[in-house]
Amino acid sequence: MKRNAAAPDYVIVVAIFLLLSIGVVMVYSASAAFAQFKYGDAFYFAKRQFLFALLGVLAMFWIAGIDPRKFYRYADAALIICFVLLIIVLIPGVGIMRNGARSWLGIGAFSIQPSEFMKLAVIAFLAKLFSRPDYDLTNFRKGFLPGLLIPVLAFGLIMMQPDLGTGAVLVGTGLFLLLAAGARMKHLGGVMVLGAAGFVGLILAAPYRIQRIVAFLNPWQDPLGAGYQLIQSLYAIGPGGLLGLGLGMSRQKHLYLPEPHTDFIFSILAEELGYLGAAGTVILFAVIVWRGFRVAIHSPDMFTGLLAAGITVMIMLQSVINIGVVSGAFPVTGITLPFLSYGGSSLTLSLAAVGVLLNLSRNVEH
Repeated sequence: MKRNAAAPDYVIVVAIFLLLSIGVVMVYSASAAFAQFKYGDAFYFAKRQFLFALLGVLAMFWIAGIDPRKFYRYADAALIICFVLLIIVLIPGVGIMRNGARSWLGIGAFSIQPSEFMKLAVIAFLAKLFSRPDYDLTNFRKGFLPGLLIPVLAFGLIMMQPDLGTGAVLVGTGLFLLLAAGARMKHLGGVMVLGAAGFVGLILAAPYRIQRIVAFLNPWQDPLGAGYQLIQSLYAIGPGGLLGLGLGMSRQKHLYLPEPHTDFIFSILAEELGYLGAAGTVILFAVIVWRGFRVAIHSPDMFTGLLAAGITVMIMLQSVINIGVVSGAFPVTGITLPFLSYGGSSLTLSLAAVGVLLNLSRNVEH
């Protein structure tokens, strides 16, 4: 890995700033009615989102300019710290409960979600592990299983909170890195079969997850219960049409659709900005994924290539799952839309991850 000196990929920078701008505007639009009702300030969430975005952008540009060798050097320490935080957050009285999950650590108004930072730590650690010259991923016992162990352990701790959405993104990214680093397909295939069986077991072990599956298949079977959120989301997306109802003109944000400024912000965006606004947002995500994979493919060494690919897949998976959930393609699970949804930990982590991607892009000809 060499110390970079060229300019970062400004296509990624422009796409990120466009998404952040859309995000701040849509957080205000989606949350204004609820914020006015609960806090007496229509800008309550928008002001905080702008602050999170500002701090995240500063972190992004700082990370984009540091020596990239530090990513390799501190990957182990970052993983250990995140594992410790994931254990601490499970301690009653220490971890903060929100929406039925003990996922937060903090004091007063300031809090962080350790599982968000674990995603990036796992990517960096696996990239470092798999890029070692003496590491043989084709050896099931000495290479594949140790590489699989880290994301599985992290997934287990995250599921104890529980947070299936974040856990799914982490495991999906880990499996992609195993594939990209040269793991055998028969090993991956066996793990995926076992994983599918385990996923079914997790669903059967929690009644609320079974309700979500039933609601996903037929939300109108329980329109005031398990199917309520998806129905309200579809009621938002459907009337948007081609051009939308107009910015600020959403009906569903008026205390009909739960979490309109967080997990379901894309529903409000589609309602107000229509198909063109929704498609434009998806295109911006596609641009980031395209440029991210380009950085990965043209990286000068295996570590930076895997690191760039892992970050890109993480953003892609989280975006696809969120948009799939709000449009009824996937069962409802709590996961935010990167760069748009309200939330400090998710936004700052996503921007920090992009900072790493921008840093690595400086070694690639644009």
